[in-house]
Amino acid sequence: MDMAGAKKPATKASKPTEKGNVSLYAVEVFISGGPVSEKFAKKNPVIARTIQIRGDQTLEDLHHAIFDAFGRWEAHMYEFQFGKGPMDPKAKRYVLPGAYEVDLGEKNPPAGQVDKTTIESLGLKVGDRFGYWFDFGDDWWHQINVEAIDDKVPRGKFPKVTKKEGKSPPQYADDL
Repeated sequence: MDMAGAKKPATKASKPTEKGNVSLYAVEVFISGGPVSEKFAKKNPVIARTIQIRGDQTLEDLHHAIFDAFGRWEAHMYEFQFGKGPMDPKAKRYVLPGAYEVDLGEKNPPAGQVDKTTIESLGLKVGDRFGYWFDFGDDWWHQINVEAIDDKVPRGKFPKVTKKEGKSPPQYADDL
């Protein structure tokens, strides 16, 4: 079951497709932490966006879609984490190109760069969850749930937001 209590569809693993065949992923992105006031959180107990993205698009493309979907306006560093929760020391991390070069000496070096890692290459399946950390000072934490994977991609521009729940909080607490 998902966070809203709905039954999850059968698990389907993504697989690399033949040239020309690309899967379409539907991911639900929840804000799970950040500088949100109690008053705002009370009026918006769930803040989520559903985004469709093609498998041949990158984590960087997903970042831009999330950035736009939540009405952010000032760029900051970010990374995607595939572990047991935020800041899992053993998590696979996908980072910005400059951070990838600097971080190679760490105990848990990054697994890849956001601009080179496609969604399809991650081997995601329906029901998988991963994290997105935006703005390493204000610490906006997001949980991303893989909701669906479709073998056919309709015409149109992707990524795109297909559903919004709750209002977007201001990027900075002082903007309330």
